[in-house]
Amino acid sequence: MARAAGILLHITSLPSPYGVGTLGREACRFLDFLERCGVKVWQILPWGPTGYGDSPYQSFSTFAGNPYLIDLEELAEEGLLEKEALAAIDWGEDPGRVDYEKLFAHRFAVLEEAFSQGFDPSEEGYRSFCQEQAHWLPDYALFMSIKEQYSQRPWWEWPRPLRLREAAELADFAQEHRGRIAFWQFVQYLFYRQWREMRAYAAARGVKILGDLPIYVARDSADVWARPELFLLDGEGFPTEVAGVPPDGFSADGQLWGNPLYRWDVLEAEGFAWWIRRVQGAYAFCDTLRMDHFRGFEAYYSIPAGNATAAGGEWRPGPGLKLFQALQDALGELPIVAEDLGFLTPAVHRLLQETGFPGMKVLQFAFEPWGDSIYLPHKYTSDCVVYTGTHDNDTSTSFLQGGGPQAAFCREYLGAGEEAGSWALIRAAWQSAGDLAIAPMQDFLALGREARMNTPSTIGGNWQWRLLPGQLTDDLALRIRRMGRLYGRDEGKTEDWK
Repeated sequence: MARAAGILLHITSLPSPYGVGTLGREACRFLDFLERCGVKVWQILPWGPTGYGDSPYQSFSTFAGNPYLIDLEELAEEGLLEKEALAAIDWGEDPGRVDYEKLFAHRFAVLEEAFSQGFDPSEEGYRSFCQEQAHWLPDYALFMSIKEQYSQRPWWEWPRPLRLREAAELADFAQEHRGRIAFWQFVQYLFYRQWREMRAYAAARGVKILGDLPIYVARDSADVWARPELFLLDGEGFPTEVAGVPPDGFSADGQLWGNPLYRWDVLEAEGFAWWIRRVQGAYAFCDTLRMDHFRGFEAYYSIPAGNATAAGGEWRPGPGLKLFQALQDALGELPIVAEDLGFLTPAVHRLLQETGFPGMKVLQFAFEPWGDSIYLPHKYTSDCVVYTGTHDNDTSTSFLQGGGPQAAFCREYLGAGEEAGSWALIRAAWQSAGDLAIAPMQDFLALGREARMNTPSTIGGNWQWRLLPGQLTDDLALRIRRMGRLYGRDEGKTEDWK
């Protein structure tokens, strides 16, 4: 990696008058802001359609895009929607928070209006898109149509013939609901088209998009429903074992994620073809991938289905280097950042070294009172990505205001006073040896706990924070650019501030 700086901000957190950040004008304005900052990397969270708990890590498809992210103003400019009608919809009272309940209530009706105005199955762009995405799009559109028909219930609660994909029943349903299937395909066409435009805009401004690929897919997803043989399910489609992490010093019960586990032997027998398509599809959206829960590729924690907690599971060997060799053989160079946080064994360190992927260093994890953490900046080598915090951390301002031995050690280590804020951590990340340094947008704005994006193992109140119009000022861009030039993360001389 070249030495550079990045900002972490999910697309949903952009401003917009329609309840959530989207791919259109505001995304371009943010890219303009990054260019003014001299920032070369925009890190986002997973972009798939959100399901349970509104989490981007629990998506209805690993290949599809989130319909909420489609820019409605662009559709209005194309004549598919009326701006007056959009303005009359109640998208939520607080422009600084996403109201997912109101989004769900209104967004799809708006997209249905665009569909009725603009769907043309003979249009060349739409036809080409359907052909290019034929390996997943029909299954996804059918999956979403069945969910609609059965009041959004998860697929394992559908009638048995549909749950187990009996061919005659699926064919009958597809014929009867072909209009709805076409709608879901059209929505994905809009999403992909707008994303390609945004990515081209980013490339023209020298900004690379760093995406996020969860290791597991959601149980209630078209991925599991369409290819059950790739997952540890019984003959009725119910999981026999599920994902999570074991009890540790932070959680006596561990973390019970509940995602289905892979049948790695079946995937390997197919030459990891499903994973190759998955990663190839992700690179259509971004330049680099953060590979979530990297340690799960060396060994994964398996919990018997039905357990109330993560206790009682066991570690099992993952695919290891064989998966990444197959990916590289098929796709060439793999620009990947390994999310190597948590308890790591020597075998995980070996896999990271064998792949050559840079790992992550998170400053908020560094300041244990005993002072020997691997996340302390003086221990970094260049081949890592340094974060002040991630989407799962509190904001750095709140972290430092929280008191206790960690905050005290942090202030002493950084040579900062009692009033030290998030910029002290940003400076530490930027001046470190790590090739890439990233901070969440909330840290640049010195925001407190109210701006936290996610609190792990909780449901409700997460993934909601948004930028307000006017917060991305020229003064802020200049301050970020000066920091980058001071520490070699932006071109130009340090005295050439403007």
